[in-house]
Amino acid sequence: MSTTVEFARMNGLGNKILVVDMRGRPDKVTPAAAVALNADPETEFDQIMAIHDPKADGTDAFIDILNSDGSKAQACGNGTRCVVQALAAETGRKAFTFQTVAGILNAVEHEDGTISVDMGKPVFDWDRIPLAEEFHDTSRIELQIGPIDNPVLHSPSAMSMGNPHAIFWVDKDVMSYDLARFGPLLENHPMFPERANITLAQVTSPTSMTTRTWERGAGLTLACGSAACSAAVSAARTGRTGRRVMINVASAKPPGTLSIEWRERDDHVIMTGPAEWEWSGRLDPATGLWSGDADRGAEAQ
Repeated sequence: MSTTVEFARMNGLGNKILVVDMRGRPDKVTPAAAVALNADPETEFDQIMAIHDPKADGTDAFIDILNSDGSKAQACGNGTRCVVQALAAETGRKAFTFQTVAGILNAVEHEDGTISVDMGKPVFDWDRIPLAEEFHDTSRIELQIGPIDNPVLHSPSAMSMGNPHAIFWVDKDVMSYDLARFGPLLENHPMFPERANITLAQVTSPTSMTTRTWERGAGLTLACGSAACSAAVSAARTGRTGRRVMINVASAKPPGTLSIEWRERDDHVIMTGPAEWEWSGRLDPATGLWSGDADRGAEAQ
């Protein structure tokens, strides 16, 4: 068995993704390899999407997802779109079914190149998100940052979209908040026993909103698909928008949008957006040592 595997550096609205082909192998990308890859500016990432042979009948692959700190992630919508684009280019197929630790994901690439991912049903039960305290209504929980009489952020909506999310509603530009300061405190707050993704959301119309996310295990991120889904669902759940919204991801580079529909007939959340291939190479899944393909020219390590 070769010590190296193929990988592609991709992005979904700037969300930095490494798609690693682990098919035909019994091993996994190790946490140590993930940390080493993230420490290199060339391969710095938000999530690794490791494609493994399918474990369940009727699925095309099992996707193992790692954060940049080496921890496991249950879901990554932007990364799933990258996997779809990579496999569609390889196979010529347009529709795929993946298994993750969070469940089954169905996805399809459209003729215009955008990709829709069925992210499944949102979870609102406090003990399944999970939260450390019981809340009958998780659309508004008791949590704040800042002075008690004038908090900077307060009363988020909490839910799970395969992973825990807290959505803080703001009236100002989401980029005007010091999320780099508040993000770590909120991600690791005792309210979230499995930590949480922290999103600032500003509703701009009944069909649009702007978001910015501190991602659990990754930090400030240019984009987060499951956070966009959680913000859209929470906005509809609290009457701020309808069930179909356009999410302007404020930190994406270049700025971009995701279309989110919380489908009424089955409560599934459908996320549609782009994915982009950047370059490819090979890496050692045990150590994270890597090399770029020859066509990267001077950029190759």
